[in-house]
Amino acid sequence: MYRAQPQSGIADFFLPFGGKLDPENRWVKLASFVPWNLIEQDYQANFASSGMGAPALNSRIALGALIIKERLSVTDEETAELIRENPYLQYFLGLHEYLRENLFDPSMMVHFRKRITPEMLERVNQAIIDKARGQQNTPSNPPLDQSSSNTSSTAEKQQQTDAPPSGKLLIDATCTPADITYPTDLKLLNEAREKTERIIDKLHATLPQGTAKPRTYRKKARRDFLTIALSKKPRANKIRTAIGKQLRYIKRNLGHIKNMLENGANLHVLSRYWHKCLMVIHTAYEQQLQMYQERSHRCAHRIVSISQPHVRPIVRGKLAQSVEFGAKISVSHVAGYVLLDRFSWDAYNETSDLVTQAQAFSQRYGHYPASIHADKIYQTRANRAWCKEHNIRLSGKPLGRPRKQTREEKRQQRQDETDRIAIEGKFGNVKRKGTLQRVMAKLADTSRTVIGIGVMVLNLDHWLRLLRALIQLLLSWAMPPSAQAKKEYAHESFPSTSPRPQSQKNLNCSLC
Repeated sequence: MYRAQPQSGIADFFLPFGGKLDPENRWVKLASFVPWNLIEQDYQANFASSGMGAPALNSRIALGALIIKERLSVTDEETAELIRENPYLQYFLGLHEYLRENLFDPSMMVHFRKRITPEMLERVNQAIIDKARGQQNTPSNPPLDQSSSNTSSTAEKQQQTDAPPSGKLLIDATCTPADITYPTDLKLLNEAREKTERIIDKLHATLPQGTAKPRTYRKKARRDFLTIALSKKPRANKIRTAIGKQLRYIKRNLGHIKNMLENGANLHVLSRYWHKCLMVIHTAYEQQLQMYQERSHRCAHRIVSISQPHVRPIVRGKLAQSVEFGAKISVSHVAGYVLLDRFSWDAYNETSDLVTQAQAFSQRYGHYPASIHADKIYQTRANRAWCKEHNIRLSGKPLGRPRKQTREEKRQQRQDETDRIAIEGKFGNVKRKGTLQRVMAKLADTSRTVIGIGVMVLNLDHWLRLLRALIQLLLSWAMPPSAQAKKEYAHESFPSTSPRPQSQKNLNCSLC
């Protein structure tokens, strides 16, 4: 049966909480959980202390806006608009009353990412984990930062080493792709050529009137590029010929730029962005010329993007995409919470991170883990020997000829594989639900801030999920027997429309 409802106006809209915020809202709970004052002093150091100028937005608004953007997976413009529309988000940012106008311009999000450093995010993330696990930053259990690890005494380190191993440590590495087009040598050279033509146009405008403009053959160069770019399956010799032509075009353009500067062209007419592009183009041209002459496809610190020269190719060996272009990170997972242990734009072998991450675990909790769960690349002889020396069990099959396993060994191996699913699930959450599948930040430092915020939001979501499960468990205990019987009867009578209630045993396990 369907009944048409009259369209109501804005004056007829009813607020169920009488104009007050709901204390059970997720943003209200997160606002009381995040340690806002932890970065106040460092964030304040970004501004002058002269007292002149308009007052800047505080650190809570900056950090809160970044958390909102990552948790909702929206753009900077959408983040500013959502904050203007939602009173819960304004309360999350520390406002005392609802504001109808925009709190800040969307371009301020870039400045927020610049001012909040990775070191600040590391301290906040560690404080979130300590608060969620009910731990205190005591001398025997300090947070993971450089100052605490360097100032710890020899006696404390000896006490940590002698403590019996306990707990599980999950480690893994992944790549966070940057927002760049898939780079090819021909495409990169074409972009470099087009930017040199733009630079020539800008520099020529500063020369005296009547000075002849250098010939760049841009139409012919564009035609040569499209001949190969629009081909379905061009041959290797044709691609090499096209690369050689683009290299000669760029060489001619760089020579024109040098002559124009010698003849009085003003380099200051170039903005900061174009000056940076000119320097990157020089390096990219030298790299491409070297690979062209040596007939190779490798070089050290290879540039794959003119606008983001810090991005490097990361060979992952995955079936869907063997090479990714972005930052490589190593993370550790303990009891549902994630820490960012290593960040690098250059490719590295993550096998060397096992010892470092295990020692960081010892600095953080006062003892080594009882077991380390990692994939096959970490199971080297050196890592196995180190784990055996420190009485740590490393997951995986033993080395040597495969032998017949006992039932207990099969069960343990299966359990190890099951336990390692948790860290893979965290990668899926932060990439599919979050924004790390394609990092939209263009600068190296802001990209690192985005990745740090993504890891922090993972821990906030995990804490909020456990809190909801605990509240649901307490409500089920407080429910009268008659209401509980009605609820169970409803689930049994309508299994297709009502989800099965989670058993108390599974719920208790999820809270452990």
